[in-house]
Amino acid sequence: MATRELISITRLCSLYEIEVSFISQLKELGLIELTTIEEVPFVHQDYINDVERMIRLYRDLEVNPEGIDVIFNLLHKVDRLHHELNTLKNRLRLYEGE
Repeated sequence: MATRELISITRLCSLYEIEVSFISQLKELGLIELTTIEEVPFVHQDYINDVERMIRLYRDLEVNPEGIDVIFNLLHKVDRLHHELNTLKNRLRLYEGE
């Protein structure tokens, strides 16, 4: 994994003006994965959008990390159900077309 795809937690916290403890709580809840290189924790750039959403929930809506966990679990469930619905619709179209 290239280090340019990683953003240090200290930089991330500085950019978004959040506490390192908030990121630690998100990690403890399993909401984000951190990569440690030479004792410095990093987050992969692919997860930045999710982290930004979590920060907005935390700041704008005053949702605590446990609430963010619930929200993200529900959002993932909705995504899975949406995908399943599309799959079933496509299968139904196949049978209707015969």
